[in-house]
Amino acid sequence: MIGVMVDAPPMAARVLIIEDDPNVAEVVGRYLSREGYEVEIATDGVTGLERALADPPELVVLDLMLPSLGGLEVCKRLRAAAPVPVIILTALGEEADRIVGLELGADDYVAKPFSPRELTARVKAVLRRATGPLSAGAQTPAVLRAGELEVDITAHEARLGGELVALTAKEFDLLAYLMEHPRRAFRREELLEQVWGFSYGDTSTVTVHIRRLREKIETDPVLLPGELTSWRSQEPLMSSEPAILTTTVGSYPVPDWLPALPSGTDGVFA
Repeated sequence: MIGVMVDAPPMAARVLIIEDDPNVAEVVGRYLSREGYEVEIATDGVTGLERALADPPELVVLDLMLPSLGGLEVCKRLRAAAPVPVIILTALGEEADRIVGLELGADDYVAKPFSPRELTARVKAVLRRATGPLSAGAQTPAVLRAGELEVDITAHEARLGGELVALTAKEFDLLAYLMEHPRRAFRREELLEQVWGFSYGDTSTVTVHIRRLREKIETDPVLLPGELTSWRSQEPLMSSEPAILTTTVGSYPVPDWLPALPSGTDGVFA
């Protein structure tokens, strides 16, 4: 009898849920399991961090209110040790915790009470961006360059002046997307859709990621083409005056290379 080799099914992505509420953990785990994910649950911060560091999963769903070790500290220690995507779960009114979590390197957040379907969709989107091809365009070069900044799409690395820049998966995706579209202005809603894969949601996550990127890659915060800059347009006081661009580094006349911007709009250009 001749043996026949067949392709084994691809391994399911493993998701670690760190959540002390057994009802929430069970519901989230059930929905993710239905989608084919391998689910592991930890009910406190110390255990969850130990498991994540011992055998890093493809993604962590992390509650912020945890016994033994808080979610923010878990996120901080995990992000310092491994580039594992993290989605944090927060109470509806905890905006400060959401911002801190994003600044510590979380890729996204979902506010409680939440729809398990929405969380599942966000897990899919984060994993798709973390593991899939950065862009469907066949013309995207393997290495993107802007001055001393170099982004290697294949190696998933960014270097500034030859030195490796430590970026989270989402920071890398955002930087690469902006470098693929130089001298173009984006509204935050556009980046949320193109980089995060969400057609709606809180754009504060974009704001936080842009700020973290600027801290890591900008050597001289001056409004020049090629710099990563947040902006808000403002109508001139007199028709003879140029439109004003209020940016994170000051107010300037709108550069010639930047397209016309409606008054009161804001976003990012590179």
